[in-house]
Amino acid sequence: MLMENPLFHELKKHLSEIKSIEAVMMLLVWDQQVYLPNGGAVARSRQLAVQAQLAHEKLTAPIIGKLLDDLQSYQINLPYDSDEAGLLRVTRRLYEKAVKVPPAFKARLSAHLSKSYQVWTLARPANDFAAVQPYLEKTLSLSREYAHFFPDYALIADPLIDFKDTGMTVAAIRPFFAELRRQLVPMIKDIREQPLPDNSCLYRTFPTAAQLSFVREVIKNIGFDFERGRQDLSPHPFESLISIGDVRMTTRVQENDLSQTFLDTLHEMGHALYDQGLYPDFEGTPLADSASASVTESQARLWENVIGRSRYFWNYYYPKLQAIFQEQLNSTSLETFYRAINKVQPSLIRIDADEMSYDLHVILRFDFELQLLEGTLAVRDLPEAYRERFKADFGITPPDNRDGVLQDVHWFDGVIGGQFQSYTIGNILSVQFYEAALREHPEILDEIAHGEFSALHNWLKEHIYRHGRKYTTMELIQRVTGKSLTIEPYIRYLRTKYGELYNL
Repeated sequence: MLMENPLFHELKKHLSEIKSIEAVMMLLVWDQQVYLPNGGAVARSRQLAVQAQLAHEKLTAPIIGKLLDDLQSYQINLPYDSDEAGLLRVTRRLYEKAVKVPPAFKARLSAHLSKSYQVWTLARPANDFAAVQPYLEKTLSLSREYAHFFPDYALIADPLIDFKDTGMTVAAIRPFFAELRRQLVPMIKDIREQPLPDNSCLYRTFPTAAQLSFVREVIKNIGFDFERGRQDLSPHPFESLISIGDVRMTTRVQENDLSQTFLDTLHEMGHALYDQGLYPDFEGTPLADSASASVTESQARLWENVIGRSRYFWNYYYPKLQAIFQEQLNSTSLETFYRAINKVQPSLIRIDADEMSYDLHVILRFDFELQLLEGTLAVRDLPEAYRERFKADFGITPPDNRDGVLQDVHWFDGVIGGQFQSYTIGNILSVQFYEAALREHPEILDEIAHGEFSALHNWLKEHIYRHGRKYTTMELIQRVTGKSLTIEPYIRYLRTKYGELYNL
């Protein structure tokens, strides 16, 4: 960094305090998911609410706005790519968003979503959409109210999308998703008409300790630093950035599903590698974060799917896996295992979807969010619309609301709008970034086939991780690939890989 302006130094002190509060919140959330006894849940909710209020009050304090205004002349003279300019841009963006939302509204929204989630936990197993319908209608109303605090957008969903993907809009995303859907639906239909590979080798009994030993050796070899991170078990895998030197990930283990533990672990490791690769000088500032939800998702999907489901990867690791699980896998060939872990079989449940059909789940939900927000679809009509669209895209019909409109928690514990697009944009970016890495380092493929990942990992650290939140998604894509966001590499990847597997 350059020699700091005294006002800039003062701003960083305030931002460091906010970041410290947020780190405590992340630690409390991590503990809640990993170790907290049931009896501590009520107190933990209260503790988190206090921390969130403190962080919001500090971010929206008049001193932050005054310092940003006083530093405008300083910022004008900074190179755009400098860390100082990046920090001022990001801080102003966060500040201006925060001050537009009244604290009373945030409290109403938080209280409602907490109730909505609790109703959903009972309504889903009971297949009772009627129970949650009024809560979903209120969520929709609150989501619209939230968006209206930001009137300078073309469409009502734009500010909600912008929270997760700065600069992204419906106009930018919609054509990509429409084209992706147009290409995926017939490909999946063609695959469904063929005999599906036998993936029973993934569903034998694989002891927990042996699974964990294998995946921990893999992620350590790839580059996860256990001196600056840890891995634990939780019911739902997640990753937490406490600090650049304290990055935590969790996984879940099912002894009768080998692929779940492995793929979940690689996914969370992708997030963790990003956070461990942040530029150390960003510690204690808003720059010590991923560029966006889509970019961090791209890293999780890159390691989970592009690498973790690749033939190159398993050429090296399958013999090692067989050595650990000799009884279970000795009679299963590498080719059989490779086809099993890449089996395409549309699922009713988004989080259980295969690599190819996953995006149709996301696009379906993205389209429904737009229709709900724009008033072209009523909540009461959502279950039937969901069934019809699902049948059209996947060729199967949800048998009930439990595995239909109720199966995904996001509409019941968060706002409607901006909840889903990052998953598919992350998939698209995973391949666009990977192709850029291969152009610069074609030896990456051979290295992966020999269990070596340093060329790819170092390239990602240099081109993506170290920049943290300094650039928007679109800026980073242009810097890294020399192009704007495009689905062409992703479509090419899917057609090549699954064309070979299913003779498309």
